[in-house]
Amino acid sequence: MAKDADWEQKIDRQNLPRHIAIIMDGNGRWAKKKLMPRTIGHRGGMSTLRKMVEACVELKIPVLTVFAFSTENWKRPREEVDYLMNLLIEFMQKEIEELHRQNVRVRVFGDYTKLPGRCVNQVEEACRITENNNGLTFNIAINYGARDEIVRAARQAAIMVAKGEISSDEITEETIGRLLYTAGITDPDLLIRTAGEMRISNFLLWQIAYAELWFTDVLWPDFTREDLMQAIYDYQHRSRRFGGLN
Repeated sequence: MAKDADWEQKIDRQNLPRHIAIIMDGNGRWAKKKLMPRTIGHRGGMSTLRKMVEACVELKIPVLTVFAFSTENWKRPREEVDYLMNLLIEFMQKEIEELHRQNVRVRVFGDYTKLPGRCVNQVEEACRITENNNGLTFNIAINYGARDEIVRAARQAAIMVAKGEISSDEITEETIGRLLYTAGITDPDLLIRTAGEMRISNFLLWQIAYAELWFTDVLWPDFTREDLMQAIYDYQHRSRRFGGLN
């Protein structure tokens, strides 16, 4: 087993995951451990996110998708939700110039139109500025739920059948895939979840059918570049059979 300081040296840069997805969990618990407000944990999580984007750019990972705000997160206290919305605006305003400089393309998954108006404007501006970039594709899932995504795709397919554009027999996995937010993007190879929880929490349920899952007890604000390298190292030492044999 590699020592902690050796993870980056141990990974095979010719066999990197093409798409990494991350459930960024543990901001609130991180703050609680430090006797601080939950909002401070979210700010710490934003700092970690910035570092992970930089690491993926350096490694030339084609796609990074992060779960930023779920359809269920609206149930949280109003003050916390408002803070998260303002933090999203701040992240977009502060980081978009650097992301653009690094040739990162920003995309948003989920029904972001339900966000406050200022958030919607900032999200659309970030996507517009970076839409022609061809480096890392950085997907941010906001007001996103995988079941909702699949239902939306099924409804669109039903509408296409009703209009006579396709027959019901022509609805295939590929048809549904083209109607998901991730259309045109390779499915995740590696899904990382921090903070010790071992569940998917309604994230990319369709797309992670054959992803390698990697769980860690590290809380998201404490998640480091070395933790990412360890996840990649472990991913590279698994046998991916996709339902077949070695």
